[in-house]
Amino acid sequence: MQKLDRSLHLRARTYLRAEDCDVADLATLCEAATDLADYPLVARVEKGVLIYDCPALLPRLADPAFTETLMAEWADAFQNGPGVLVLQGAEPDTAMIDRASDIFRDLIAQQNAAGTGGGDHFAKPGANDRLWNSLEKHCLADPANFARYYANPFLALVSQAWLGPYYQMTAQLNVVNPGGAAQSPHRDYHLGFQSAQAVARYPAHIHAFSPMLTLQGAIAHVDASIEAGPTLLLPHSQKYPAGYLATANPAFRTYFDSHAVQLPLKKGDMLFFSPALFHAAGTNQTKDVKRMVNLFQVSSAYGRAMESINRTAMCKALYPALLSANLTETQTANAIAATAEGYSFPTNLDRDPPIGGLAPKSQAALMHEALAARWSPEAFNAALDAQAAKRLP
Repeated sequence: MQKLDRSLHLRARTYLRAEDCDVADLATLCEAATDLADYPLVARVEKGVLIYDCPALLPRLADPAFTETLMAEWADAFQNGPGVLVLQGAEPDTAMIDRASDIFRDLIAQQNAAGTGGGDHFAKPGANDRLWNSLEKHCLADPANFARYYANPFLALVSQAWLGPYYQMTAQLNVVNPGGAAQSPHRDYHLGFQSAQAVARYPAHIHAFSPMLTLQGAIAHVDASIEAGPTLLLPHSQKYPAGYLATANPAFRTYFDSHAVQLPLKKGDMLFFSPALFHAAGTNQTKDVKRMVNLFQVSSAYGRAMESINRTAMCKALYPALLSANLTETQTANAIAATAEGYSFPTNLDRDPPIGGLAPKSQAALMHEALAARWSPEAFNAALDAQAAKRLP
Protein backbone atom coordinates (compact mmCIF):
# COMPACT_ATOMS: atom_id res chain seq x y z
CA MET A 1 0.00 0.00 0.00
CA GLN A 2 2.84 2.37 0.83
CA LYS A 3 4.42 1.81 -2.61
CA LEU A 4 1.05 2.43 -4.29
CA ASP A 5 0.59 5.66 -2.34
CA ARG A 6 4.09 6.73 -3.38
CA SER A 7 3.33 5.99 -7.04
CA LEU A 8 0.09 7.96 -6.92
CA HIS A 9 1.89 10.88 -5.28
CA LEU A 10 4.56 10.90 -7.98
CA ARG A 11 1.96 10.78 -10.72
CA ALA A 12 0.01 13.67 -9.19
CA ARG A 13 3.22 15.69 -8.84
CA THR A 14 4.43 14.92 -12.37
CA TYR A 15 1.18 15.30 -14.35
CA LEU A 16 -0.97 18.37 -13.89
CA ARG A 17 -4.71 18.00 -14.30
CA ALA A 18 -7.24 20.58 -15.43
CA GLU A 19 -9.71 19.50 -12.74
CA ASP A 20 -7.18 20.40 -10.05
CA CYS A 21 -6.88 24.02 -11.21
CA ASP A 22 -8.15 26.42 -8.55
CA VAL A 23 -8.67 30.06 -9.44
CA ALA A 24 -7.96 30.98 -5.80
CA ASP A 25 -4.36 29.87 -6.31
CA LEU A 26 -4.05 32.13 -9.34
CA ALA A 27 -5.61 35.01 -7.40
CA THR A 28 -3.07 34.62 -4.60
CA LEU A 29 -0.22 35.01 -7.10
CA CYS A 30 -1.78 37.90 -9.00
CA GLU A 31 -2.52 39.88 -5.86
CA ALA A 32 1.21 40.24 -5.23
CA ALA A 33 2.35 43.83 -5.50
CA THR A 34 5.03 44.80 -8.00
CA ASP A 35 7.63 46.53 -5.84
CA LEU A 36 9.52 49.39 -7.46
CA ALA A 37 12.45 48.71 -5.12
CA ASP A 38 13.02 45.29 -6.70
CA TYR A 39 13.81 46.89 -10.07
CA PRO A 40 16.24 49.80 -9.60
CA LEU A 41 16.35 50.79 -13.27
CA VAL A 42 12.60 51.02 -13.81
CA ALA A 43 11.01 54.46 -14.23
CA ARG A 44 7.72 53.56 -12.56
CA VAL A 45 5.17 50.83 -11.99
CA GLU A 46 1.74 51.31 -13.54
CA LYS A 47 -1.10 48.85 -12.87
CA GLY A 48 1.50 46.32 -11.76
CA VAL A 49 3.48 46.62 -15.02
CA LEU A 50 7.12 47.77 -15.10
CA ILE A 51 7.63 50.87 -17.25
CA TYR A 52 11.14 51.67 -18.53
CA ASP A 53 12.18 55.05 -19.94
CA CYS A 54 14.27 54.08 -22.96
CA PRO A 55 15.55 57.57 -23.90
CA ALA A 56 17.00 57.82 -20.37
CA LEU A 57 18.57 54.35 -20.60
CA LEU A 58 19.98 54.70 -24.13
CA PRO A 59 23.14 56.71 -23.26
CA ARG A 60 24.15 54.03 -20.75
CA LEU A 61 23.93 51.07 -23.13
CA ALA A 62 27.57 51.54 -24.22
CA ASP A 63 28.61 50.25 -20.79
CA PRO A 64 28.68 46.39 -20.84
CA ALA A 65 28.28 46.22 -17.06
CA PHE A 66 25.16 48.35 -17.25
CA THR A 67 23.58 46.33 -20.06
CA GLU A 68 24.23 43.11 -18.14
CA THR A 69 22.57 44.60 -15.07
CA LEU A 70 19.62 45.77 -17.16
CA MET A 71 19.20 42.36 -18.79
CA ALA A 72 19.36 40.64 -15.41
CA GLU A 73 16.59 42.92 -14.15
CA TRP A 74 14.40 42.11 -17.15
CA ALA A 75 15.01 38.36 -16.87
CA ASP A 76 14.00 38.43 -13.22
CA ALA A 77 10.89 40.46 -14.07
CA PHE A 78 9.74 37.88 -16.63
CA GLN A 79 10.25 34.90 -14.33
CA ASN A 80 9.80 36.12 -10.76
CA GLY A 81 8.16 39.53 -11.10
CA PRO A 82 5.05 40.70 -12.92
CA GLY A 83 6.05 38.88 -16.12
CA VAL A 84 5.53 41.96 -18.28
CA LEU A 85 7.27 45.26 -19.01
CA VAL A 86 6.82 48.26 -21.29
CA LEU A 87 9.78 49.94 -23.00
CA GLN A 88 8.54 53.48 -23.55
CA GLY A 89 10.15 55.32 -26.43
CA ALA A 90 12.12 52.23 -27.44
CA GLU A 91 12.10 53.35 -31.09
CA PRO A 92 12.23 57.15 -31.48
CA ASP A 93 12.40 57.14 -35.27
CA THR A 94 8.69 57.35 -35.98
CA ALA A 95 9.26 58.21 -39.65
CA MET A 96 10.99 54.86 -40.06
CA ILE A 97 8.05 53.15 -38.34
CA ASP A 98 5.62 54.97 -40.63
CA ARG A 99 7.54 53.70 -43.65
CA ALA A 100 7.32 50.15 -42.26
CA SER A 101 3.57 50.65 -41.69
CA ASP A 102 3.15 51.66 -45.34
CA ILE A 103 5.01 48.51 -46.40
CA PHE A 104 2.77 46.36 -44.22
CA ARG A 105 -0.40 48.02 -45.53
CA ASP A 106 0.70 47.36 -49.11
CA LEU A 107 1.41 43.73 -48.27
CA ILE A 108 -1.98 43.32 -46.57
CA ALA A 109 -3.70 44.88 -49.60
CA GLN A 110 -1.90 42.44 -51.91
CA GLN A 111 -2.83 39.57 -49.60
CA ASN A 112 -6.51 40.58 -49.50
CA ALA A 113 -6.65 41.03 -53.26
CA ALA A 114 -5.22 37.56 -53.75
CA GLY A 115 -7.60 36.05 -51.18
CA THR A 116 -4.73 34.60 -49.16
CA GLY A 117 -3.81 34.83 -45.48
CA GLY A 118 -6.40 34.78 -42.73
CA GLY A 119 -6.86 32.60 -39.71
CA ASP A 120 -6.00 33.42 -36.14
CA HIS A 121 -5.20 31.46 -33.01
CA PHE A 122 -7.43 33.26 -30.51
CA ALA A 123 -9.77 35.60 -32.42
CA LYS A 124 -12.62 35.23 -34.89
CA PRO A 125 -11.63 35.57 -38.57
CA GLY A 126 -12.32 39.08 -39.86
CA ALA A 127 -11.75 40.79 -36.53
CA ASN A 128 -8.32 41.84 -37.69
CA ASP A 129 -5.83 41.74 -40.53
CA ARG A 130 -2.97 39.30 -40.05
CA LEU A 131 0.30 39.42 -41.94
CA TRP A 132 2.06 36.18 -41.18
CA ASN A 133 5.85 36.17 -41.35
CA SER A 134 6.07 39.94 -41.48
CA LEU A 135 9.79 39.49 -40.72
CA GLU A 136 10.71 37.94 -44.07
CA LYS A 137 8.19 39.95 -46.09
CA HIS A 138 9.46 43.21 -44.59
CA CYS A 139 13.07 42.30 -45.34
CA LEU A 140 12.36 41.41 -48.97
CA ALA A 141 10.16 44.46 -49.58
CA ASP A 142 12.55 47.08 -48.21
CA PRO A 143 15.88 45.79 -46.84
CA ALA A 144 17.07 49.27 -45.86
CA ASN A 145 13.99 49.98 -43.77
CA PHE A 146 14.17 46.47 -42.30
CA ALA A 147 17.79 47.02 -41.27
CA ARG A 148 16.96 50.21 -39.36
CA TYR A 149 13.85 48.64 -37.82
CA TYR A 150 15.63 45.55 -36.45
CA ALA A 151 18.80 47.41 -35.50
CA ASN A 152 16.95 48.60 -32.40
CA PRO A 153 19.15 48.02 -29.33
CA PHE A 154 16.28 47.47 -26.90
CA LEU A 155 14.74 44.73 -29.03
CA ALA A 156 18.09 42.93 -29.11
CA LEU A 157 18.79 43.38 -25.40
CA VAL A 158 15.42 42.19 -24.16
CA SER A 159 15.60 39.15 -26.46
CA GLN A 160 19.04 38.26 -25.15
CA ALA A 161 17.97 38.95 -21.57
CA TRP A 162 15.43 36.13 -21.69
CA LEU A 163 16.88 33.75 -24.29
CA GLY A 164 20.62 34.34 -24.36
CA PRO A 165 22.57 34.81 -27.60
CA TYR A 166 21.75 33.37 -31.04
CA TYR A 167 18.00 33.77 -30.55
CA GLN A 168 15.71 33.39 -33.58
CA MET A 169 13.46 36.32 -34.48
CA THR A 170 10.02 35.92 -36.03
CA ALA A 171 7.23 38.49 -36.34
CA GLN A 172 3.56 38.60 -37.28
CA LEU A 173 1.72 41.85 -37.94
CA ASN A 174 -1.70 42.25 -36.32
CA VAL A 175 -4.14 45.03 -37.23
CA VAL A 176 -7.23 45.14 -35.03
CA ASN A 177 -9.82 47.07 -36.97
CA PRO A 178 -12.48 49.36 -35.45
CA GLY A 179 -15.06 47.15 -33.76
CA GLY A 180 -12.68 44.20 -33.67
CA ALA A 181 -13.56 42.08 -30.62
CA ALA A 182 -11.09 41.01 -27.96
CA GLN A 183 -9.27 37.72 -28.12
CA SER A 184 -10.00 35.02 -25.59
CA PRO A 185 -7.47 35.03 -22.70
CA HIS A 186 -4.63 32.65 -23.33
CA ARG A 187 -1.00 31.78 -22.94
CA ASP A 188 1.28 31.53 -25.94
CA TYR A 189 3.67 29.29 -27.84
CA HIS A 190 4.56 26.46 -27.31
CA LEU A 191 2.04 24.82 -24.96
CA GLY A 192 -0.42 27.65 -25.37
CA PHE A 193 -1.09 26.64 -28.98
CA GLN A 194 -2.38 23.19 -28.05
CA SER A 195 -5.61 21.86 -26.61
CA ALA A 196 -5.97 21.17 -22.89
CA GLN A 197 -6.12 17.45 -23.66
CA ALA A 198 -2.78 17.61 -25.49
CA VAL A 199 -1.20 19.82 -22.83
CA ALA A 200 -2.17 17.38 -20.05
CA ARG A 201 0.07 14.73 -21.61
CA TYR A 202 3.19 16.76 -20.89
CA PRO A 203 4.87 16.40 -17.47
CA ALA A 204 4.97 19.35 -15.11
CA HIS A 205 8.60 20.20 -15.83
CA ILE A 206 7.69 20.80 -19.49
CA HIS A 207 4.99 23.24 -18.34
CA ALA A 208 7.71 25.00 -16.36
CA PHE A 209 10.35 25.26 -19.07
CA SER A 210 8.16 25.88 -22.14
CA PRO A 211 7.97 29.63 -21.34
CA MET A 212 11.76 29.73 -21.12
CA LEU A 213 12.03 28.98 -24.84
CA THR A 214 10.12 32.00 -26.17
CA LEU A 215 9.70 35.72 -25.57
CA GLN A 216 6.53 37.52 -26.66
CA GLY A 217 6.65 41.17 -27.62
CA ALA A 218 5.23 43.91 -29.79
CA ILE A 219 5.99 47.37 -31.12
CA ALA A 220 3.19 49.89 -31.54
CA HIS A 221 2.92 51.32 -35.06
CA VAL A 222 0.21 53.80 -34.04
CA ASP A 223 -0.76 55.52 -30.81
CA ALA A 224 -3.08 53.08 -29.05
CA SER A 225 -5.41 54.50 -26.43
CA ILE A 226 -7.31 52.23 -24.06
CA GLU A 227 -10.32 52.63 -26.37
CA ALA A 228 -8.26 51.17 -29.23
CA GLY A 229 -7.87 47.94 -27.26
CA PRO A 230 -4.21 47.43 -26.34
CA THR A 231 -3.31 44.02 -24.95
CA LEU A 232 -5.10 42.92 -21.80
CA LEU A 233 -2.51 41.68 -19.29
CA LEU A 234 -2.70 39.79 -15.99
CA PRO A 235 0.55 40.58 -14.13
CA HIS A 236 2.12 37.72 -12.14
CA SER A 237 -0.11 35.10 -13.81
CA GLN A 238 2.90 33.49 -15.51
CA LYS A 239 3.81 32.00 -12.12
CA TYR A 240 0.72 29.78 -11.95
CA PRO A 241 2.11 26.26 -12.65
CA ALA A 242 -1.00 24.79 -14.29
CA GLY A 243 -1.90 27.85 -16.31
CA TYR A 244 -1.73 26.12 -19.69
CA LEU A 245 -4.57 23.87 -18.53
CA ALA A 246 -6.65 26.67 -17.03
CA THR A 247 -7.08 29.22 -19.83
CA ALA A 248 -10.35 27.67 -21.04
CA ASN A 249 -11.75 27.28 -17.52
CA PRO A 250 -14.76 29.64 -17.11
CA ALA A 251 -13.73 30.64 -13.57
CA PHE A 252 -10.26 31.62 -14.78
CA ARG A 253 -11.70 33.59 -17.68
CA THR A 254 -14.01 35.43 -15.32
CA TYR A 255 -11.08 36.27 -13.07
CA PHE A 256 -9.10 37.48 -16.08
CA ASP A 257 -11.98 39.68 -17.26
CA SER A 258 -12.22 41.27 -13.80
CA HIS A 259 -8.52 41.78 -13.10
CA ALA A 260 -6.67 42.20 -16.41
CA VAL A 261 -5.10 45.60 -17.03
CA GLN A 262 -4.40 47.66 -20.14
CA LEU A 263 -1.85 50.38 -20.77
CA PRO A 264 -1.98 52.92 -23.60
CA LEU A 265 0.98 52.74 -25.96
CA LYS A 266 2.57 55.43 -28.09
CA LYS A 267 4.03 54.79 -31.52
CA GLY A 268 7.49 53.29 -30.96
CA ASP A 269 6.71 51.84 -27.52
CA MET A 270 7.48 48.16 -27.05
CA LEU A 271 5.74 45.63 -24.83
CA PHE A 272 7.32 42.33 -23.76
CA PHE A 273 6.04 39.52 -21.57
CA SER A 274 6.50 35.88 -20.68
CA PRO A 275 4.51 33.61 -23.02
CA ALA A 276 3.01 32.10 -19.84
CA LEU A 277 1.37 35.41 -18.90
CA PHE A 278 -2.41 35.34 -19.28
CA HIS A 279 -3.19 37.95 -21.94
CA ALA A 280 -5.47 38.84 -24.85
CA ALA A 281 -5.76 41.53 -27.48
CA GLY A 282 -8.45 44.01 -26.41
CA THR A 283 -11.58 45.17 -28.18
CA ASN A 284 -11.08 48.12 -30.51
CA GLN A 285 -13.91 50.44 -29.45
CA THR A 286 -12.87 53.32 -31.69
CA LYS A 287 -14.52 54.21 -34.99
CA ASP A 288 -11.42 55.16 -36.93
CA VAL A 289 -8.24 53.72 -35.35
CA LYS A 290 -6.74 50.64 -36.95
CA ARG A 291 -4.56 49.39 -34.11
CA MET A 292 -1.42 48.17 -35.83
CA VAL A 293 1.21 46.28 -33.84
CA ASN A 294 4.01 44.07 -35.05
CA LEU A 295 4.16 41.03 -32.80
CA PHE A 296 7.59 39.62 -32.01
CA GLN A 297 7.90 35.97 -31.15
CA VAL A 298 11.55 35.36 -30.32
CA SER A 299 12.74 31.78 -29.88
CA SER A 300 15.66 30.20 -28.09
CA ALA A 301 18.46 28.87 -30.26
CA TYR A 302 18.16 25.64 -28.29
CA GLY A 303 14.68 24.76 -29.54
CA ARG A 304 16.09 22.59 -32.31
CA ALA A 305 17.19 18.98 -32.81
CA MET A 306 20.82 18.05 -33.41
CA GLU A 307 20.39 16.37 -36.81
CA SER A 308 18.58 17.26 -40.02
CA ILE A 309 16.14 14.46 -40.87
CA ASN A 310 14.14 13.91 -44.07
CA ARG A 311 10.99 12.79 -42.31
CA THR A 312 8.86 13.01 -45.45
CA ALA A 313 11.02 10.36 -47.12
CA MET A 314 10.87 8.24 -43.98
CA CYS A 315 7.08 8.48 -43.85
CA LYS A 316 6.79 7.38 -47.47
CA ALA A 317 9.04 4.40 -46.84
CA LEU A 318 7.30 3.37 -43.62
CA TYR A 319 3.66 3.76 -44.64
CA PRO A 320 3.33 0.58 -46.78
CA ALA A 321 5.02 -1.41 -44.04
CA LEU A 322 2.57 -0.14 -41.44
CA LEU A 323 -0.37 -0.94 -43.73
CA SER A 324 0.66 -4.59 -43.85
CA ALA A 325 2.29 -4.96 -40.42
CA ASN A 326 0.58 -6.94 -37.69
CA LEU A 327 1.12 -4.29 -35.01
CA THR A 328 -1.12 -3.11 -32.22
CA GLU A 329 -2.49 0.41 -32.28
CA THR A 330 0.03 1.42 -29.63
CA GLN A 331 2.94 -0.14 -31.51
CA THR A 332 1.89 1.65 -34.69
CA ALA A 333 1.71 4.95 -32.82
CA ASN A 334 5.19 4.36 -31.41
CA ALA A 335 6.62 3.72 -34.88
CA ILE A 336 4.97 6.88 -36.22
CA ALA A 337 6.31 8.92 -33.31
CA ALA A 338 9.87 7.87 -34.22
CA THR A 339 9.34 8.76 -37.87
CA ALA A 340 6.87 11.58 -38.56
CA GLU A 341 6.94 15.18 -37.41
CA GLY A 342 4.47 15.24 -34.55
CA TYR A 343 4.46 19.00 -34.06
CA SER A 344 2.65 21.48 -36.31
CA PHE A 345 5.35 24.14 -36.21
CA PRO A 346 7.30 25.71 -37.78
CA THR A 347 5.12 26.08 -40.84
CA ASN A 348 4.24 28.66 -43.48
CA LEU A 349 1.17 30.27 -41.91
CA ASP A 350 0.18 31.91 -45.19
CA ARG A 351 -0.36 28.51 -46.83
CA ASP A 352 -1.06 26.56 -43.65
CA PRO A 353 -2.98 28.86 -41.29
CA PRO A 354 -4.58 27.72 -38.01
CA ILE A 355 -8.13 27.64 -39.33
CA GLY A 356 -10.56 25.61 -37.25
CA GLY A 357 -8.07 25.08 -34.43
CA LEU A 358 -5.01 26.39 -32.66
CA ALA A 359 -2.55 24.68 -34.98
CA PRO A 360 -2.46 23.09 -38.47
CA LYS A 361 -2.45 19.31 -38.88
CA SER A 362 0.90 17.67 -38.17
CA GLN A 363 2.65 15.10 -40.35
CA ALA A 364 2.02 12.41 -37.71
CA ALA A 365 -1.69 13.26 -37.58
CA LEU A 366 -1.90 12.92 -41.37
CA MET A 367 -0.24 9.51 -41.19
CA HIS A 368 -2.66 8.30 -38.51
CA GLU A 369 -5.59 9.56 -40.59
CA ALA A 370 -4.34 7.76 -43.70
CA LEU A 371 -3.81 4.47 -41.87
CA ALA A 372 -7.24 4.62 -40.25
CA ALA A 373 -8.88 5.11 -43.67
CA ARG A 374 -6.55 2.58 -45.39
CA TRP A 375 -5.39 5.04 -48.02
CA SER A 376 -3.24 3.63 -50.80
CA PRO A 377 0.48 4.47 -50.60
CA GLU A 378 0.04 6.65 -53.68
CA ALA A 379 -2.77 8.64 -52.07
CA PHE A 380 -0.80 9.05 -48.85
CA ASN A 381 2.32 10.16 -50.70
CA ALA A 382 0.34 12.78 -52.63
CA ALA A 383 -1.22 14.12 -49.42
CA LEU A 384 2.17 14.11 -47.70
CA ASP A 385 3.76 16.07 -50.55
CA ALA A 386 0.90 18.58 -50.55
CA GLN A 387 1.30 19.07 -46.81
CA ALA A 388 5.07 19.47 -47.13
CA ALA A 389 4.62 22.06 -49.88
CA LYS A 390 2.42 24.15 -47.56
CA ARG A 391 5.20 24.26 -44.99
CA LEU A 392 7.89 25.51 -47.35
CA PRO A 393 9.12 29.13 -46.99
